[in-house]
Amino acid sequence: MNRTTRTPEDTARAGEALGRVVESGTVIALVGDLGAGKTLFVQGLARGLIVPANVRVVSPTFTLINEYRGGRLPVFHADLYRLEREDELDQIGLDEILRGDGVVAVEWADRFDVLPADSLRVEIAVAGDTERAIAASAGGPASRAVLSAWTGAIDS
Repeated sequence: MNRTTRTPEDTARAGEALGRVVESGTVIALVGDLGAGKTLFVQGLARGLIVPANVRVVSPTFTLINEYRGGRLPVFHADLYRLEREDELDQIGLDEILRGDGVVAVEWADRFDVLPADSLRVEIAVAGDTERAIAASAGGPASRAVLSAWTGAIDS
């Protein structure tokens, strides 16, 4: 799936559409440069999962993993930007949340090859001052089903 969003709000809405259709156990590998809109996308994802508005969805750059509860499914939001070695992933408990219930969104997922093969990869690229190019691909049957449902949700 390839889409271009025109505004930050459109990027968040793309995440929201995904949140409405995503299933428990889905892992979302987010890839993109600094400022591309990965955290904004996760804010929309949380909104689509009905995470309460009073729950702040912020970049986990310094906390490494944030957890958002109270919605349809728990959301685990990880950021691998500050990690330098793969063994640090064990220390933050990434493996544990990948095996748990809920939705896992991992920013800077391309830094380490540790996510399940059946993940949804969402690449966000700066395409202009406010425009973003979003390219999504699925690595297996579960993520293909989510991608198909998401494409339908965006197109409707």
